[in-house]
Amino acid sequence: MSVSASASPGPRLVVAAHLDDLIARAAAHLRTAAAAAIAAHGRFRIALAGGSTPRALYPALVTGIDWTRATIFFGDERAVGPDDSQSNYRMARETLLDPAGVLAENVVRWRGEAPDLDAAARDYERALTARAAPPWLDLALLGLGPDGHTASLFPGTSALAEESRLAVAVDVPAHGTRRLTLTYPALCGAREICFLVTGRDKASALAAVLGRPVGDLPATRIMRAPNPVTVFCDTEAAGALPAETRRALEAAAKPGAAP
Repeated sequence: MSVSASASPGPRLVVAAHLDDLIARAAAHLRTAAAAAIAAHGRFRIALAGGSTPRALYPALVTGIDWTRATIFFGDERAVGPDDSQSNYRMARETLLDPAGVLAENVVRWRGEAPDLDAAARDYERALTARAAPPWLDLALLGLGPDGHTASLFPGTSALAEESRLAVAVDVPAHGTRRLTLTYPALCGAREICFLVTGRDKASALAAVLGRPVGDLPATRIMRAPNPVTVFCDTEAAGALPAETRRALEAAAKPGAAP
């Protein structure tokens, strides 16, 4: 189940003037992706992200997507129950899943409350592979931390070395937590990847993962995935990008640009 390090066409960059603009552009993109997946093979398989920017995005996705024909996964989860205030599942349920009337049977949540998180990760991998042949996801929605992490792929953690498992439990000493996360093979293998990045505190990390020479932050490898990668960010997050890099990545995102 490993993903080869084949050449990537490179990420595409969409810079929005403000959060509302970013939400509108990202929502339109996701609606198009959902419609294309449903037209191609009857379902839209998406991995949702946690965080403040996805929280702002999800209400905009309540309409415009046929959620009866979607299967929802999550990129990662904390070791908490589904009703905990820190749960990514709870946030998505309150802002998107319940308002959109998504059936529980179409949502695959991590069992963050399980006493054995390694077993919970293996259960999640089985659920992911049981629903479809590879690629297991039509779209992976991701964020970016100031330290360059994405999902729960944090610097210096064991999950970064995983090349066969699609889902693992991982200790994150820097945050004093244990988490569940999809791995590089799962995320890099998605048909399409979208990053949501906002705020000045993300600017250095975004410049590092988009820059050349390629850095070693966790999100870098996903930015170079073989299938399309689009980064939706605001002007503050784009603030540390060299002007030439920004122009080239924005040009790649324009309609009609070569893939």
